Amino acid sequence: MENDTDVSWDRKVDLLVAGAGPGGMTTALVGALEELDVLVCEKSQQVGGTGATSAGTLWIPENSQSKAEGYKDSASEAARYLEGLIGEDGDEERRQVYLDDGPKVIDYLAERTEVKFSPCGRHPDYRNNIAGAGLDGRAIVAEQFDGRKLGQDFDRVRPPIEEFMLFGGMMVSKEDVACLVNRYKSIMNFTHSASIYIRYLIDLLTHKRGTRLTMGNALTARLFYSLRQQNVPVLFGSPIIELVVKENRVQGAIIENEQGRQSILARKGVVFATGGFANNPDFRESFMPKPLPPYSMASSYNTGDGLNIGKSAGAGIVVPSHKRSAFWSPVSVTKRRDGSNGLFPHILLDRAKPGLIAVNSQGQRFTNEACSYHDFVEAMYRSHEVINTMPAWLICDSTFVFKYGIGTIHPGTTNLRKVAEAGYATISDTISDLATSLGIKKNKLENTVRRNNEFATTGIDSDFGKGDLELNRFNGDADNKPNPCLGNIEKPPFVAVAVWPAEIGCSIGLKTNINGQVLNRDDKEIIGMYACGNDMSSIMAGCYPGPGITLGPAIVFGYRVAKHAAGRASTQS
Repeated sequence: MENDTDVSWDRKVDLLVAGAGPGGMTTALVGALEELDVLVCEKSQQVGGTGATSAGTLWIPENSQSKAEGYKDSASEAARYLEGLIGEDGDEERRQVYLDDGPKVIDYLAERTEVKFSPCGRHPDYRNNIAGAGLDGRAIVAEQFDGRKLGQDFDRVRPPIEEFMLFGGMMVSKEDVACLVNRYKSIMNFTHSASIYIRYLIDLLTHKRGTRLTMGNALTARLFYSLRQQNVPVLFGSPIIELVVKENRVQGAIIENEQGRQSILARKGVVFATGGFANNPDFRESFMPKPLPPYSMASSYNTGDGLNIGKSAGAGIVVPSHKRSAFWSPVSVTKRRDGSNGLFPHILLDRAKPGLIAVNSQGQRFTNEACSYHDFVEAMYRSHEVINTMPAWLICDSTFVFKYGIGTIHPGTTNLRKVAEAGYATISDTISDLATSLGIKKNKLENTVRRNNEFATTGIDSDFGKGDLELNRFNGDADNKPNPCLGNIEKPPFVAVAVWPAEIGCSIGLKTNINGQVLNRDDKEIIGMYACGNDMSSIMAGCYPGPGITLGPAIVFGYRVAKHAAGRASTQS
């Protein structure tokens, strides 16, 4: 940390934003709209960070977009839900500000920028057994975006993970998947499927991948496009490495790029939005549960720069009382075309469908397979305290794979031997042989499968309640009776896919107030230092209420940071 009072500034701006993910870009965009001179420094060569590879959903209770479609919601009920799920952790003030400001932040962006959102409609909160949970109207997603509008800057948008694209580069939404799987069942499905495929083929004439952007890629591109419209400069390959502090106030920062070190005066402050500590070995060792998760869905550039530099300036770091350090998803390990390993997050397409179970190394189920991806991994850790559950095994039969697919194995797949030869799945003609291949006791796995089949007949999972929660049924198969989440495992060959815990975001971060100002260890504001996104300690304290609880706060508090820096915050300190 520099403390030289005679720094020779290479550049002077109002607000310096470190990181061009959704939180950082929102801060920069709102800052520019509020007439600040803003500069973004991005460590990598692309924008978007982990957000670009996500589903791109935001959890914004009582948002205008859902209201316009007739969905009714209540922010007070959402607050009640959060209180019931999270409990008392001393962060109620920031959560209330988030709920109060969320809808107006989204409207602000929609009215003044190209960052537009659509309601997701029915999308249940993840724990509808807690009072105040919502079944619809709280989730919104960025509208589809035409990447061609970015011109040459399209290559600056971090692409989705390869496992989320078809034919090597075509993005699809959840709605697209339904049409593609059922493309021969209706003219509408076939026409839609054909149109997006033809569009993709045309894109390949001039681009490396498809330009029809959805989910987190659409959000990223819309933010980046809006920044370009506001002429906000982004310095790529320019990580922040030090702060410049004078008289207990952050004056600016030192960045480093191909031109060497540059000192940037930031009259209104420096904002940390560097994506959290997911790929920082020391922070992982300090904060992550044991055994350490072997994989991460976060951007490789998320190495804890904000936490490291902030900590050196005296910033406090918040660790939830229950030590929940991250937001989780089970992942399977894939082999990509270039020979490298990839990860497929098992979020919603397979675990809740009828005819699949998850077992530990003893061949025993350990949770409701249809629970949220976050809750599933937490259950893996609880089970692992007693029985080895890393990896856990997702088990189904050939009928399940043909109808629903599993992981990267697409619906309609019949040649399962080829999948086994690639090493992604284990295939056997009997449950007994499958158990042997997995190193599981035969009788235990056979008993588990037999019990599952009994549940499928009665429609009642008396062990873990699969199908009881609205989230379960939403992601299940409504046509399957009597329970949309329970089905037989009986037709060979039988399939097993290994899944491991991986974080999709960090919940531990710098301590901030309601305006995103970073606080020191005595809870005093560090003047001129802000944080948002995964660099800011999560208002959810490591709990996962519903879809979009990382991106929602990133954007809302990015807005509040910019407003405060511009002297226009609703609660200005």
